[in-house]
Amino acid sequence: MPTYKAPVDDVMFLIEDVFHLERYANLPGFADASPDVIAAVLGEAGKFCEQVLTPLNRIGDRDGCRRHDDGRVTTPPGFREAFRDLAAGGWIGMSAPVEFGGQGLPGMMTEIVLEFLGSANMAFAMYAGLTQGAIAALIAHGSAEQKAIYVPKMVGGQWTGTMNLTEPHCGTDLGLLRTKAVAQADGHYTITGTKIFISAGEHDLSDNIVHLVLARIEGAPAGVKGISLFVVPKLLPNPDGAPGRPNSVSCGAIEEKMGIHGNSTCVMNFDGAIGWLVGEPHRGLNAMFTMMNSARLGVGVQGLAISEVAYQNAVTYAKERLQGRALTGPKYPQQPAHHRSSGHPPHLDDDPGV
Repeated sequence: MPTYKAPVDDVMFLIEDVFHLERYANLPGFADASPDVIAAVLGEAGKFCEQVLTPLNRIGDRDGCRRHDDGRVTTPPGFREAFRDLAAGGWIGMSAPVEFGGQGLPGMMTEIVLEFLGSANMAFAMYAGLTQGAIAALIAHGSAEQKAIYVPKMVGGQWTGTMNLTEPHCGTDLGLLRTKAVAQADGHYTITGTKIFISAGEHDLSDNIVHLVLARIEGAPAGVKGISLFVVPKLLPNPDGAPGRPNSVSCGAIEEKMGIHGNSTCVMNFDGAIGWLVGEPHRGLNAMFTMMNSARLGVGVQGLAISEVAYQNAVTYAKERLQGRALTGPKYPQQPAHHRSSGHPPHLDDDPGV
């Protein structure tokens, strides 16, 4: 089974000896991020990834997410408990502003931890990554009321977030999207349309899911200039902020994506769902780019994360794999040489090594 060791020492070397963190003490959050604090935080993150998430990676890929007849989606065994621990540890809101319940640490801390999470269990890490992107978008473009309702819950991990862009008839050309928004007298909109490839679109890890949805208000200009952004919760918040009645949002299917079966990549259907405009009308793409840019950075971190765990396991394999005949004679004469090509994972205690 693949293993993973969080490269905490390597990261600390880069932070202290290459980037010289003390140079940035005048920037927000950096004054509280001393090398000792960073080492302690990353050490705990590494333990969580090694001990909790790495063992769940194979389980998640094997079992995957399951969609039920009523549209509910359940995640693989162990994911709910692990996400609860992730949220309780404050890992999701590490770099979020203190006024929203975050720790106010530099954004680099979140990216480092996301690398560890991605190396240990990419499918699991995406639930937190999408939520952090939604947090950033609402902080930058949401109203004071929207920030108060949604951001603290997502920072604390009680609620999670998504971004809904792509539709069945259009991929990257968002100017072709058809999801429509109809204004209502009390200020909200009804959202109708279908989105595809929505990571973490439906699951059982959190009490609510906050969808950020691109849609076109009736009468809006054609193309990207007519796109607006809406916040559409799975469960409509009550006046006290608790999740209330279900919104008209459902998962129509789970997409097949190799390597991340533990993440619920969904087809999402909005059937007159209640949503609220985020930012200005027809400026939705501008607002969504806050989240998309976060996702772009996240994809780069994902590549680094996968390369790190792949390298670690390749080195282990290279060190343990015995091949060829030793010039000094058989090293394990008690074992038959033909076992070498059996296809089993190499181990020093059972490889013939002749």
